[in-house]
Amino acid sequence: MTNYAAVMPTLGTIEISDVGDPTPGPRDAVVKMEAVGVCGSDTAYFTVGYVGDYLVNGPIILGHECAGVVVEVGTGVTGVRVGDRVAIEPGRPCRDCRECMAGRYHLCPDLIFFATPPYDGSLQQYMAVDERQLFVLPDTMSFEDGALCEPLSVGIWACHRAGLQPGDSVLVTGAGPVGIMAAQAARAFGAADVTITDTSDWRIDFAARLGFTAARAGESERNDFDVLLECSGAPTALADGVWRLRPNGRAAMVGMPKQDVTLALSRLNVNELTIGLVNRYGHTWPTAISLIAGGRVDVSTMVTQRFRLDQTVEALLNASQEPASMKAMIAPQQVTG
Repeated sequence: MTNYAAVMPTLGTIEISDVGDPTPGPRDAVVKMEAVGVCGSDTAYFTVGYVGDYLVNGPIILGHECAGVVVEVGTGVTGVRVGDRVAIEPGRPCRDCRECMAGRYHLCPDLIFFATPPYDGSLQQYMAVDERQLFVLPDTMSFEDGALCEPLSVGIWACHRAGLQPGDSVLVTGAGPVGIMAAQAARAFGAADVTITDTSDWRIDFAARLGFTAARAGESERNDFDVLLECSGAPTALADGVWRLRPNGRAAMVGMPKQDVTLALSRLNVNELTIGLVNRYGHTWPTAISLIAGGRVDVSTMVTQRFRLDQTVEALLNASQEPASMKAMIAPQQVTG
């Protein structure tokens, strides 16, 4: 069989190439990729070649929000069977280090994460994946729903890092895909009210259609929120947001600005505010699947554009070129020409 992939050989270029059949190792399953969501990190690697300290220094396959169907299993596989529809957690930890043994596998220093240099991602038709990264989807969930378990997991983890409790009043800064997911997770976990701010009128309207209080960034004058989920990455968003928190407020920083952030530590000290940083997620896929399958989080409306594998360039640039865009989805099995 052919195994076409969207390979980025050099900065800003994509070639559709046959990368050969994957060979499953012990505890691996071969997954036929059916849906891959485009993340801002994919676009950054494609356009500028780096995200934070991770630098592209050779050919790479992008994509880490993914789902598909198991078509082959290796030796020792017991958790999935051929024909299972699965959502895929894109990080493979060593499972033996101190962080892994403590349950913090997402902080493993040897974590192999899809589409994080030098490791290839899921924009390929077939891929061998450790069965422990695979989570069987119920029949009510589509492959696109399964792929969106990844950004929803970021939102779930942000709520966890902020210590969100039922009845909390929540401010989400940034109404992009992760901000919308974080807001939905907060509501599902029992937040009394959720306010989302952004600079895009289209995204503000999108958030309002999902039932959130939505406002232009800087125009909300409330300063009695319990929780801040900063998802924009704007350089002043965290510093401005903590002024909106009441005493004993908690914040989670998801969006990562390109420069250092200055905080009013006297304010943090007087009100005993707490800030948690977010590095991906841990143990979130079962919760994500439950929230989507149970109808408590709506991910289907997040997909605003769809592309074939050979349209990967258009998909990667979609967010910058299409104002009415929330999430682009690529179908790896669809290739023309």
